[in-house]
Amino acid sequence: MPAIHETYIDNHILLVELDNQPANSLSKEMKRQFLKLLDRVEQETTLRAIIITGRGNKFCTGDDLKEAVKNLAKDHSIIINNLKKFSEIIDRFEALPVPIIAAINGWCVGGGVELALCADIRVAIPSSKFITAGVNVGLTASGIRLPRLIGVGRAKRMLLTGEAIDAQQAMDYGLITDVFDEEVLVSESIKMAQLMATKAPLAILSTKRIANKAFELSEEEAYLFQQEELEKLSRSQDHKEALTAFSEKRKPTFKGN
Repeated sequence: MPAIHETYIDNHILLVELDNQPANSLSKEMKRQFLKLLDRVEQETTLRAIIITGRGNKFCTGDDLKEAVKNLAKDHSIIINNLKKFSEIIDRFEALPVPIIAAINGWCVGGGVELALCADIRVAIPSSKFITAGVNVGLTASGIRLPRLIGVGRAKRMLLTGEAIDAQQAMDYGLITDVFDEEVLVSESIKMAQLMATKAPLAILSTKRIANKAFELSEEEAYLFQQEELEKLSRSQDHKEALTAFSEKRKPTFKGN
């Protein structure tokens, strides 16, 4: 039975595991569950980080091609609606305010790459493979997010050939930041998330907002936006707590206010 498993760690970190064997494709049922997950998570107020990974030996292979074949003989609107549903999922996932870590545990293909690109940090195991497979199936995907992350030249090399790259090449491209052995991929991702959870929550959210706009705003707009965020943070209780803790030579206790 296709499922999206949710595990809360330390009450502040959510581990999301895609489980639709053998390929962890995003079938109609998986999309339904993903949207329900987003409905809940978007209302969370105490969440500090999300980790998304796959069960088995694949992260995610994108849309369910078997379902797509069945829909081919039906009304074309079914195909269009399916594509729109997937776009809604990744757009809402990317828009979540908390940091997201994609722990890529194997093949990451097509829509799976697009899903990983919505994360703030991507880590992988040595045997991971990445394929921007849009051109392989007569579609297009990742043409916006990938160039912004790794540069136009490298992105086009992936996008226009549809060839696989391995974890080392993904690291060289800047697509991922770390490579961990398979047995510690999730635990190392949890450690990273736990480290983020120790920081001032409002500062984490603000920093993600600023970084997301780094390439969208002019230099002047970016400066003003960052200054506005900084001024808000300077009035927060967390900032005052950090200064008090510094003077008292102790670790601060942040409450997100």
